[in-house]
Amino acid sequence: MPVACLRRAARETVSGLPREFWWLWTSTLVNRLGAFVATFMALYLTLDRGYSASYAGLVAALHGLGGVVSSLAGGVMADRLGRRPTLLVAQASTAVFVAALGFVRDPVSIAAVAFLVGMASNASRPAVQAMMADIVRPEDRVRAFSLNYWAINLGFAVSSMAAGFIAEVSYRAGFLVEAGMTMACAILVFVKLPESRPGPEHHESHSSGGEDVRLWTVLRDGRYMGVVGASFLIALVFQQGAVGLPIAMGRAGFTPADYGMAIAVNGVLIVALQIPVTRFIQHRDPGRLLIVSSLLAGYGFGLTVFAGSVGVFALTVCVWTLGEMINAPTQTGLVVRLSPVHGRGRYQGVYTLSWSLAALIAPLMAGTVIDRLGAEWLWGMCAAVGTAAAAGYGVLMRRLPKDETAAVGAQVGTRAEVGTA
Repeated sequence: MPVACLRRAARETVSGLPREFWWLWTSTLVNRLGAFVATFMALYLTLDRGYSASYAGLVAALHGLGGVVSSLAGGVMADRLGRRPTLLVAQASTAVFVAALGFVRDPVSIAAVAFLVGMASNASRPAVQAMMADIVRPEDRVRAFSLNYWAINLGFAVSSMAAGFIAEVSYRAGFLVEAGMTMACAILVFVKLPESRPGPEHHESHSSGGEDVRLWTVLRDGRYMGVVGASFLIALVFQQGAVGLPIAMGRAGFTPADYGMAIAVNGVLIVALQIPVTRFIQHRDPGRLLIVSSLLAGYGFGLTVFAGSVGVFALTVCVWTLGEMINAPTQTGLVVRLSPVHGRGRYQGVYTLSWSLAALIAPLMAGTVIDRLGAEWLWGMCAAVGTAAAAGYGVLMRRLPKDETAAVGAQVGTRAEVGTA
């Protein structure tokens, strides 16, 4: 009976989604399976190339700055040129720049190419999210975003292990493998994914009275920008798993292997539990889910102040990972809900910008606070920021209207399914 229940749950989780979604999902998985640069860039620069930790940090910051620049540009391109051309240009450019990163040698060239890699790779995110919203029915979007998030984490978990073996042979081989996998994604998009951008008949806006959506339109949308602000706060907290936690554990005398064991819990839990968690949250109030996820994230990191062993660190990772699993699909679905159909690219671009800025600021925040005040203050700040994000979501969700774009989204999703029958 339990096996039968599991099979039924799996069928219900994956059924009813259009064929285009699964090709997009496959593209995401292939892309993340080839991920290498983000995982081992610092080790490559310090161990293989012999550069200082400060220089490695500068390169990481430039990579993040490239993502900040392209978040908005990628959103505009997705609305103006279409989702498919934006994905093709972004992924093909990423493949070229990643391959180049394996061959450049002088510090200025490495920093410049790292900036280009960050810019090209991040430009595809608004298009992916907008295309997913275009082709999936409104009632299935939380499930679809959760499955995509699951693919990202599954691919990253596998690629992280594979990258370790590849790095033992050649870092350059790792860059070339990632370039090849990314180019495979570009080809997959070109061959299998039709353009999904809604036509002029769907041009309506909840915030601009039917006017064309510009970046200024998004920035003037007070409720949406409030959600983006809360997203930025929670992103600052989640980023500490990659920046603040390893620094704090190192200062406390733990080894890199200890940190690896603790943080591995994050990936294992997401791969194992994301789909069951999605089934649990799919039809629940998004406002309450976002409040709960923010508190789990903030106080999950806040509890790190009491950690004195790898086991306790791992337990704190369990707490904030649960918040991450609830937050990711719920928040992405809310962003789509608040976005006008013909402005999804720009709206997704501004949302992506919040995470790009957090990735740029979080390392500076963690280093400064730990150096000047101590790790205990960083974890206390995480609890405070998580509480602030929860309060923000509580206020914003009181004024959330009903999903005005549901009918239009359903028509678009139905049209996409019929077109592939």
